[in-house]
Amino acid sequence: MLDIKEIRENPEKVNELLKRRDENLSIDSVIEIDKDRRALQGQVDELRAQRKKTSQEIGNLKKQGQDTSEVEKQVKGIGDQIKQLEVKEKELVESQKMALLNIPNTPAEDTPIGKTEDDNVILKTVNEPVNYSFEPKAHWDVATGLGLLDFERGVKISESRFTIYKGAGARLERAFINFFLDLHTLEHGYTEVLPPFLVNSAAMTGTGQLPKFKNDMYKCEEEDLFLIPTAEVPLTNIYMDEILKEDQLPMYMTAYTPCFRREAGSAGKDTRGLIRQHQFNKVELVKLCKAENSEEEHEKLTADAEKVLDLLELPYRTIQLCTADLGFSAQKCYDLEVWMPSSNCYREISSCSNFGDYQARRANLKYKAKGAKKPEFVHTINGSGLAVGRTFAAILENNQQEDGSVLIPKVLQKYFGGNQYINNR
Repeated sequence: MLDIKEIRENPEKVNELLKRRDENLSIDSVIEIDKDRRALQGQVDELRAQRKKTSQEIGNLKKQGQDTSEVEKQVKGIGDQIKQLEVKEKELVESQKMALLNIPNTPAEDTPIGKTEDDNVILKTVNEPVNYSFEPKAHWDVATGLGLLDFERGVKISESRFTIYKGAGARLERAFINFFLDLHTLEHGYTEVLPPFLVNSAAMTGTGQLPKFKNDMYKCEEEDLFLIPTAEVPLTNIYMDEILKEDQLPMYMTAYTPCFRREAGSAGKDTRGLIRQHQFNKVELVKLCKAENSEEEHEKLTADAEKVLDLLELPYRTIQLCTADLGFSAQKCYDLEVWMPSSNCYREISSCSNFGDYQARRANLKYKAKGAKKPEFVHTINGSGLAVGRTFAAILENNQQEDGSVLIPKVLQKYFGGNQYINNR
């Protein structure tokens, strides 16, 4: 959520930054509501002062033995006016809050300005795509040939975009999860967390999924609970409505969770394979830190996600998203994209975002520095380390062999008893 104080003091600057995302974005409606609310608050304050003064007159009149009925009637009338105005004020407060909740974060000054994803900036490319001596297959064909995935029966017991992993496929998925968690906890300093997979609307609002993306969420009809779209939601909100101590920061957390997304609006996109599933596994990285460390921690988190791809020896590139492609809550974002031979292009496998204090304001998540008079909002950072299903797909496509087998990356071979290949034998 944007800072209302910043909006009041620098409306032109906030509007200018928002229009870098989309020329139709504006905080003008928030400013108008805020003016009306503050004017109403002024009226309420004046009436309260008037009521207090008039109430004091009642006491004086009673001491003098005079009739106070008319003055008491005035006090009651003033009280009724205050109640009416307080109702209007409450409505304006709620309107302002909803308006702010639906406005995205302002992009960082160094976020490239662009109108489409074509304006994203490629920062580096690592490892060359494999030059095959045969016609490479798509990952779904590789997986079917090896009996790793069962797409048809996944649909039978659920619906489209749900998949069954089996045999070596299930083992490979588990190997990715274990490898990611081991790397991030043992080498990168993250604390592993196993959070609930169902969270309430307050948590979904805190990280920006609600109210904007309600249609993309799976909700329990009879309870205020949603299936998480990413572990970012429970991890970031663990400390919502709390004030952390300065020495608790920076805080590094990682979690494996299944993730659930309705993929609303994606009809016809990536209908085959593992790229766009309704249920998928992911290992998430989340950081809570102070504002002055925010940029540095964002860079380090991105490097942590890149390290996974380096160790898997996959061809990938790191790009910085332009303003038009930036996520709703992010002020700056790096995407890691892995090479997919079947589509002859790079596909996103991790998004590493710095949200500034945007999420912390929504979640009321603060810390208090030693000697400070009042607490400040933390900065939140997160990224996939990595999306497991997409890593699965990338390994099958990039490591496939002419005989249909798949070379297991060296760092994963220990999870397969030292075997080097997944094959039919």
